[in-house]
Amino acid sequence: MNNSPFPPPPLRARHSEYSMIFSADDEPAQPNPWLLGIALEAAKEATKINLEEVSARLAQPPYYPDIWPGEHYRLLAALVKLMRPEHVIEIGTATGLSALALKKFLPTTGRIITFDIAPWQSFPQTVLRGEDFEDGRLTQSVSDLSVGSVFKSLSSLLVAADLIFVDAGKDGRMERRFLEHFAQMEFLRPPLIVFDDIRLWNMLAIWRSIDRPKLDLTSFGHWSGTGLVHWVGTTQPPQHPAIP
Repeated sequence: MNNSPFPPPPLRARHSEYSMIFSADDEPAQPNPWLLGIALEAAKEATKINLEEVSARLAQPPYYPDIWPGEHYRLLAALVKLMRPEHVIEIGTATGLSALALKKFLPTTGRIITFDIAPWQSFPQTVLRGEDFEDGRLTQSVSDLSVGSVFKSLSSLLVAADLIFVDAGKDGRMERRFLEHFAQMEFLRPPLIVFDDIRLWNMLAIWRSIDRPKLDLTSFGHWSGTGLVHWVGTTQPPQHPAIP
């Protein structure tokens, strides 16, 4: 007996979740030219990205970094390669696959700070190693950024971000808190914020509510949803380098 309020899925897959589709004509925000440009170039660049050394750290398939489109790792690496960010923030360390993908083309002077509520060593399937942190370009902060006081105490690290990857709880509340905190910050430069899993049920209203330039890039990212947001307001013009 099906006790779910939804009908049975129309097909079988390794992993399935319910989502919903919405009209685009009444979408509160549209991508600006810079966002469209970086998205198109990143999708093109991702076709040439090789992350076999990251996949080699997985004990068994699926080898997610090699899957593209469908997974976001090659897209993340491509964005770093194109943008050449000096300061990258990741919210949600988990197993470390995304951190390694982001680090692949990080400039020698760049830095990634990855946040999670637990140390990376505590994740049973972590692919991270101590050596990944030795050059100082990748560091982890064990902090809960959904807590306003914690977010505020770390704001000096966050305001310098060029690229932010948000891959946290997707509980319908945490990402909303991040958006509220971001709205109160004065970034040194308008960052590109990448939201994971925007097609999941708990993320649908959150993604729809964002009224800054944004683009759903799911077909070139994660099957569960990849959204790009150019965190720029009407009074703060973009200050990004030209796209190669």
